[in-house]
Amino acid sequence: MDRMGGDTGGRWRFRGMGWDWEAAVPVLRWGRGAERRDGGLGYGRELGFRAVGARECQGARGNACPLGAVVPGRSTGGLCPECARLDRAHSVAADTIADDPRPYRVYLAWFGPGLVKVGITAEERGSARLLEQGAVVFGWLGRGPLMAARRTEELLRAALGVPDRIPYAQKRAVRALLPSTVRERAAELDALHARAVVLDALPEALERVPFRPADQVAVFGLDGAPVASAAVRELVEGGTVAGRLVAAAGPDLHLAGADGRIIVVDTRVMAGWELVAADPRDAVTVPLEELPRGVQDGLF
Repeated sequence: MDRMGGDTGGRWRFRGMGWDWEAAVPVLRWGRGAERRDGGLGYGRELGFRAVGARECQGARGNACPLGAVVPGRSTGGLCPECARLDRAHSVAADTIADDPRPYRVYLAWFGPGLVKVGITAEERGSARLLEQGAVVFGWLGRGPLMAARRTEELLRAALGVPDRIPYAQKRAVRALLPSTVRERAAELDALHARAVVLDALPEALERVPFRPADQVAVFGLDGAPVASAAVRELVEGGTVAGRLVAAAGPDLHLAGADGRIIVVDTRVMAGWELVAADPRDAVTVPLEELPRGVQDGLF
């Protein structure tokens, strides 16, 4: 039976969703042993897949899981505890890498009214990190060496109370309150940027960047998209997910099912599963959780 990734042989497993920041499209990633393959998605495309077998740990940093561990269905990490520790230990966010010679950028990201964060990303990655996080609007604050970028991030946390992490459920929910114009959506970041660039303690090595908001509502397909009513809690062996792609933001796919409902699929819970093709018109047969009404009514 064909794999969702389109291959007919071997055991291709889903590795996760990313974004092609230059083309501004979501990308599904697949792996089979050391082989890797990516496939871009477009809005309006019909998708259907069924989970097979058990969900396996993907391993850390491109290496196979030494334990061949099975991962719980609701985990958004897709890694066993041992591989998760290894992956975290070698990440920039873990603050264990100090000699990276690449230039870094400090960004300010806005997810909805009152919900902003600061972060850093390698300049060569462009806006990929902001797409992966589901930032509705973002703007650059500055660029420079890694340590200067880190110090700036820490300064904004301490001096202005700007967090560097926000739970994804909050990002998803606050989109219900998105203003209708680009100017309104960028206003909070504009004000925050103005406060940040005049901080006396900003590192000298950080080159300040003028505020130019990048609005990603259209990229995510949020303009006029229908309201999501439920989210996939987890995949299960034999369970089917199907529908037409109407929007995508961060790791989320929003599918219009055959019954007319809009279902959110957090692709992080798909990672590690072997997925085989299903009819896009099939019923959704994995566990769902209803999304809150009211706040969620304005989302998509």
